[in-house]
Parts: sequence; C-alpha cells; structure tokens
Amino acid sequence: MRRAIIIFLPLVAMLALTWGRSPLPAEHNGLRIRVTPLAMPPQRILARYLGPFRFEGGWQLQSRNSQFYGYSSMVPQPDGRILALNDAGGYLAFSPPGHAPSPPRAGEIVFNEDRGGKLYRDVESVAYDPATRRYWLGLEGNNQIVRLDAHLAEEKRVAPRTMQEWGINTGAEAMARLRDGRFVVIRETTRSLFDSRLHEAVLFDGDPAEHPDGHRFLFDGPDNFSAVDMALLPDGRALILMRRLLWPLPMRFAGRIVIADTAQIRPGKVWHSVPLASLASVLPVDNFEAIGVVSRPGGKVTVWLMSDDNKMRQLQRTLLWKLSVDTRRLPWPGHQNP
Repeated sequence: MRRAIIIFLPLVAMLALTWGRSPLPAEHNGLRIRVTPLAMPPQRILARYLGPFRFEGGWQLQSRNSQFYGYSSMVPQPDGRILALNDAGGYLAFSPPGHAPSPPRAGEIVFNEDRGGKLYRDVESVAYDPATRRYWLGLEGNNQIVRLDAHLAEEKRVAPRTMQEWGINTGAEAMARLRDGRFVVIRETTRSLFDSRLHEAVLFDGDPAEHPDGHRFLFDGPDNFSAVDMALLPDGRALILMRRLLWPLPMRFAGRIVIADTAQIRPGKVWHSVPLASLASVLPVDNFEAIGVVSRPGGKVTVWLMSDDNKMRQLQRTLLWKLSVDTRRLPWPGHQNP
C-alpha cells in the first residue's frame, strides 16, 4: 500500500480470520462473481496510451462474498484460470472471460505463523515455479518471504536482512523468479521522500528460503511512481507494473507498465527500465497492483492486470484488464542491438 493512501485515508477495519494447519486451504463454497464489461474509449485513444499493447477486454468483477477483495498479485495457471492473492492471506481461482467457464474458488493460504494480525499474512507479491509447483510470497508487513507448496500451505519462511529496513507498508511489492532460478524483489516506494525514481531491490542467488542473503541493487522507475508487481516475459525481460495515487477522495490512480532486462541486473548498480504504457486516469483504471503474463504462439503474450479495491467497495473497484503484445516490438533496455 502506498504511503500516501495511509496518510490521506482513514484506516479500514479488517475482519479477523483465524485458521489452523491443515493439508489443504479452507475454501468458501457458493462463491459467485458478477462480470460487467467496462466502457472503453475508441481504439485510437487506447493506442495513444497503451503504446505497443493492444486492449483485448476489460471487466469489473463483483461478489457479495466477504473474502472477495484486495487482490495485489496473480499467477496465470496452465489451464487458463487465474490465481489471485489478496493482502489478507486469501486467494481466488477463477476463469477470466473468454476461457472455459468453471466454478470460482476462494480460500485462505495455510500459514504456519499467524499471530492474529495482517502483519503476518499481508501478501503483496508472488513468484511461481511450474516445475515444482511451489509459490513464494512477499509479505509487506514484516518484510518476509514465505515458500508454499502446491496446495498453498507454508513450507518455510525467511526474513532476509537485505529487506529488513523496507518499512511496514512500503515493502516487497514486486517479485519474480528468473529462468535460472534466481529471484528478484523490488521495494514498493523509493528510498526517501526526496528520491522520486530509485527503488531498493534485492537479487537472490536461488530460492530465498534457502539463500536468504541477497545482493542489493537499485531499480530506476518512472518519476513518482510505486513499483507494485512484476511478471517475466518468455525471453527473460520483465514487465513491471507501477502505480501512483493522484487524489485521495474520490480516489484516482494512474499507472505505468515499464520493461527492464533482467540480464542487466548487477549488484550495487542501477537497473534501468523503459516505459511502455500509460494507464492514465482518462481510462477506466483503478488501483492496479497485479500483473501476469501468458505466452502465445508467434512471440506474442497475453498480459493480465488486476486492481486491488482495499476492501472499500464503495470507493474502489476490482477491475480485470486483458492486453496483448508482440514481444518482438518491445525494447531491450541496455542493448544497442538486441
């Protein structure tokens, strides 16, 4: 959560949830999701803001289920479904529009450590290894990384010393597992109020649960934007989702999608990005915090975006966008001839 939201908005009371250790997460039956298409500007206006991305569809998702809210990270699944994780340790598995319909499922991640507060289950980022079907979660409240098994049950957690000064509400919002098994984590906010571009980041030599002593570096993003999620392209470049609060009441947000080449990361150096798309407030945007990538034939990918309503349904919405892009049209930051 961006610090400005904390400054300008009253605190929202969170529903206290308690669960015990079990083989599978507890699920909430009878979940229904209402899907409403968004009214979008003409394609020529969309192209002006989205650059190389093509807009494929946009929807508002609504449900009366009390567990439906706050999605800040996602993992597209091989069967076309999307697994979205929220900032209270819950998950939603659903079929997006255009895919074979299936009943949505909502449930709770099985954490070993739950002391009755959001601090121990504030999931803001996720990485996934399809080979082992393991997940890694970035917890913002206590700056920890938790590894889950295929059933979303905790296996191990660590508190990397390189992330301990990242603050309570300004932590590990963007994380990705690289193709060689290393991990990248980016802090949400910049280093200080006087630094509007450089974000602290960490490169781990492998699974952070086994290699918690990472290497610090800096990520250079757009001016006055927070880093809120990250997804890898098949060629190793990363799409990084950025977000900015423009006005607190009524809340208005803007976003950016930038690209950076993970092969250019060097400990102690600055990792540079190039902007691709502007999620301007003239479009039907909200607090976009989740990005996911799905490979398609011919070098194209589908890019999913999802917004976090912060459990404030009267003020914010859960939106889902579907974009597509030909990765051959995208730049290679740091390369003269890719």
